[in-house]
Amino acid sequence: MHKILLAPMAALLLALPAMAQNADIDINGDGMYSLAEIRAALPDFSDDDFDRLDSNNDGLLDADEIAAGEAEGLLPR
Repeated sequence: MHKILLAPMAALLLALPAMAQNADIDINGDGMYSLAEIRAALPDFSDDDFDRLDSNNDGLLDADEIAAGEAEGLLPR
């Protein structure tokens, strides 16, 4: 019985980082924020702030980059 519950719980724990994002910003639900998604929710968000948070320069903010933006007060929690 315990083994039956282990797999779904493991899957849920692995999905938590993606689910932790703000659904009002993460419109497509991929766990990352694009500049367009952020601008839809926060029209005054600057290109410079996005570029500063996008530390790997892939054009998306991943969970770590979003957390940094939240810690700096640039993104809502």
